Amino acid sequence: MKIKRRDFLRISGITGAALAMRLPALNAFAAKQGESGENSENNIAYPVEGKWIPSTCQSCTSWCPIEFYVQQGRAVKVRGNQLCKANHGYCCPKGHMNLQLVYDPDRIKVPLKRTNPEKGRGVDPKFVPISWDEAMDTIAEKLVELRNNGESHKFLLMRGRYSTTTRNIAYGRFPEIYGSPNNISHSAICAEGEKFGPYYTEGFWGYRDYDLANTKYLLIWGCDPLSSNRQLPNVIHRFDHLLKNATVAVVDPRLSTSAAKGHHWLPVKPGEDGALALAIAHVILTEGLWNKQFVGDFTDGQNRFAVNETVDETLFKENHTYGLVQWWNLELKDKTPEWAAQKTGISGEMIVKIAVDMGRAAPHVAVWLGPGPVMSPRGAYTSSAIHSLNGLLGSADNKGGTLRRSSVPLGSLPDANHYIDETAKSARKYPKIDQRGTKKFPAMARGVPGSGVVTNNVPNAIIQEDPYEIKAAIGYWNNFNFSGHETRRWDEAMAKIPFYVQVTTHPSEMAQFADIVLPAPLHPLEQTNIMNSGGNTYAHVSIQQPVIKRLWDTKPFETEIMWILAEKMKEKGFSNLFDYFSKEFKDPETGATPTNATEFAEISARIFSKPVWAPEKELPGDKIDGWQAFKEKGIYNSEPYQFRKMWGNFGTATKKFEFYSETLKKSLFEHAKNHNTDVDDILATTGYTATGERAFVPHYEPPLRVDDESQYPFIFIDYKSRLNGEGRSQNASWYYEFKKVDLGDERWEDVLKINPEDGRKIGIETGDTVRVTSMVGSIIVTAKLWEGVRPGTVTKCFGQGHWAYGRLAAKDYQNAVPRGGNNNDLIPDVYEPMSGSSARNGGFFGVRIEKA
Repeated sequence: MKIKRRDFLRISGITGAALAMRLPALNAFAAKQGESGENSENNIAYPVEGKWIPSTCQSCTSWCPIEFYVQQGRAVKVRGNQLCKANHGYCCPKGHMNLQLVYDPDRIKVPLKRTNPEKGRGVDPKFVPISWDEAMDTIAEKLVELRNNGESHKFLLMRGRYSTTTRNIAYGRFPEIYGSPNNISHSAICAEGEKFGPYYTEGFWGYRDYDLANTKYLLIWGCDPLSSNRQLPNVIHRFDHLLKNATVAVVDPRLSTSAAKGHHWLPVKPGEDGALALAIAHVILTEGLWNKQFVGDFTDGQNRFAVNETVDETLFKENHTYGLVQWWNLELKDKTPEWAAQKTGISGEMIVKIAVDMGRAAPHVAVWLGPGPVMSPRGAYTSSAIHSLNGLLGSADNKGGTLRRSSVPLGSLPDANHYIDETAKSARKYPKIDQRGTKKFPAMARGVPGSGVVTNNVPNAIIQEDPYEIKAAIGYWNNFNFSGHETRRWDEAMAKIPFYVQVTTHPSEMAQFADIVLPAPLHPLEQTNIMNSGGNTYAHVSIQQPVIKRLWDTKPFETEIMWILAEKMKEKGFSNLFDYFSKEFKDPETGATPTNATEFAEISARIFSKPVWAPEKELPGDKIDGWQAFKEKGIYNSEPYQFRKMWGNFGTATKKFEFYSETLKKSLFEHAKNHNTDVDDILATTGYTATGERAFVPHYEPPLRVDDESQYPFIFIDYKSRLNGEGRSQNASWYYEFKKVDLGDERWEDVLKINPEDGRKIGIETGDTVRVTSMVGSIIVTAKLWEGVRPGTVTKCFGQGHWAYGRLAAKDYQNAVPRGGNNNDLIPDVYEPMSGSSARNGGFFGVRIEKA
């Protein structure tokens, strides 16, 4: 049966509707069968008998343990896991949207094969349904052929959302054993810039936690933790307490939800966040407000930090920090509030107030660093400058401040060295396709040049065949043709790949370029995985498990598809992967090995989670008696975080919190050595202006502008919705119906918010349809005049603008007409190269606005 693209979703909808007619009603409080539905005492309807079943949400990287209320086989309600100490038993709006996602009739239901060789945006793939056997046989044949030809390195695996543990099977062991260096994650389009500063000051590459219960001053910088940037339920739960017992200040050029509720809003000029951070640090030092227990003091107790005065390093004795006086002498001594006021648009008086109030509240201060100011072309040093405030105030790894998560025990993958042959070892030596580690992309994750990912450079490399051609690729739970900046590059690159497989729940933009589409289950409701995350000073291990029967013929990529692919490759002469799965994965209780894909998935979950439900010694956190008890509870909570355990043992070169970063110095020298040059040349190549010793301290970098400001006068500000399940929730009606939860947005509209002063100047009024154009693309949206954005800037929420994904996500799916506009169609292909992050803010580009 051939299915044309224009008919595909119509047929899917009919099938989905037919299935829905056979399912019980969504009403969670309907009467039981055979009952009147009324309680004679209080006239309240009896609920249909149901059960709360635990699982884990993956609508953002909070990965909240949640519970689904299931009635007669159908999930009807969502709440946080009542045992979870990180989210207090709540979930945010994203979690509730799982219900619409799982029952969406536009989901991919069976494997599909492309019959139209032409690929492009709006080109009908002419998909036809095929069996899993045919689909997996085709994929295995292509991969084995590549390997037999000595070209396994020309296979590319692209990862979007993933599970904590089984990701290591698909993302780790699969390319290792098969023989490809190209396992590429999505993380550089998400968050790597905000990890840079904390790593090169205190040696932690990861997401921080914040002790909101005990903080006295919360400075939120470039994010909105009531809407996104992880830990949402905890922040929502704590925010009223914060407003009553602490000061909340927000640095953001737009009025976010956090800013609207907080005590101070600092609408900084985009790209000048570094200037603001340095001026705050300057005031903290000149006013003598640094935390002396953590930082140290002058040997005679006399404060010598004065404007434009050089300080003798020998006169200051540091405790748990390194290089404070060097930082002052190299950078801070002239970074006065008056200097910063001219650059940032924030008054000198306000800068002083913020700094002084933070100093007085220290060490119970948390500076919450988000991606806004640091995912910019010169954002690495801004990241370090902002996070260094936590060091100055003694709040790093301290009560009421910033912290790392408590550790939770997890099992590990069986050793695979015996199954990695010489062919695989040789292929793994090829450089990765994203060009990490090249001179222009240091990508120094965890201090190692070339260890980070440069996700959004992948299409450039594919198009240019640099360092080589990509002949086959698999993508799972990703949609880079929508989520990558300057999206047309992804269209061109994906059309160029001879054989592409997409694993997805919905007919995404990336799926339109696939040769094979494999239907995926929805993580929280239809598959088994083990997750670990945390918040509120706790860490946890939680389960994902099928809370309902799978609605369609779907399989999870990281376990079941991996098993079937390994079987198929064995049939074609490559048995290493299947031998590894079938011989090395053993049930931790019985020792049995898997005999099919379903057993492989469950045994994998048991291996990874065994340390919490069958520990070798008693754990300090929850006590769980066996696998079944873990499935019923759904979570293991750690003990509360033990503060100050990193003091004297930070993960830096000096073991201290580094204001002068010996850790960064070592990494930059290594990268320079790799390219037979010096650090100054590396900085110039990567677009930074600093030279000499300033390269190793947080310093001011002027904003980079990549376009003609006279042609594109309004700086564009991108931000994320409270309803975004990353990019996956836009085919749900609730996304549009409740859009007003995003401050300034409108129901069933995609609005560009313009300051009223600017609107009057260019003759634009609220409700006008406008064309928004940048140097790389344009979108058509609705204008709204709104005082919550500073003059000279405009802002639009990311999320809408799908030209595929489903009949609601797209305005006209069959003709590839988007609903609203995709911010990424406007954002140029620019990077913060030290971390590999894509740049999406920081004032590096602008737009012009015209009536459409």
